[in-house]
Amino acid sequence: MRKIVFVTGNKGKFREVKDILADRGYEVIQNTDGYPELQEDELEPIAAYGAKLSAERLGMPVMVDDSGLFIEVLNGFPGPYSAFVEKNLGNQRILKIMEDETDRKAVFRSVIGYCEPGSEPLTFTGNVEGKIAFEELGTGGFGYDPIFDYNGKTFGELGDDFKNTVSHRRRALDKFLEWLE
Repeated sequence: MRKIVFVTGNKGKFREVKDILADRGYEVIQNTDGYPELQEDELEPIAAYGAKLSAERLGMPVMVDDSGLFIEVLNGFPGPYSAFVEKNLGNQRILKIMEDETDRKAVFRSVIGYCEPGSEPLTFTGNVEGKIAFEELGTGGFGYDPIFDYNGKTFGELGDDFKNTVSHRRRALDKFLEWLE
């Protein structure tokens, strides 16, 4: 079985990546050391920086994931600040901000950053379009999953097996694996 080091402290991301890549014959090893995140308006430079810094520090090839929820009517907020907003405001406050909005379009975006020591990082982006639900629904997933409506059900309602076939992270990982293989 091939091994990939995934630098993340996020248990939910690790579980998703581990499950998705196991189906393709990869063992994912978690490294929780983390890295300082750039303050950027887009995810790609954050993932590239994290992958390069981690590969150099660890002396081995690594992958990272930077993901965000981009709400159209809020000009892409919370976007690259999604983890901070989810931790400090949570889903209920996002729903409160959105309560009078009729345009509820949103995009979940995931960027996989990959780098080998001494090389330049590569990024692979996956998107999934949906909308912000009117209430939290479902107990599955993590983070914004219970408020992200995908074709009539939230990611929190879909169950991990189905979600992992359509998610933004899956789409980014598919591009990464296509390049890797």
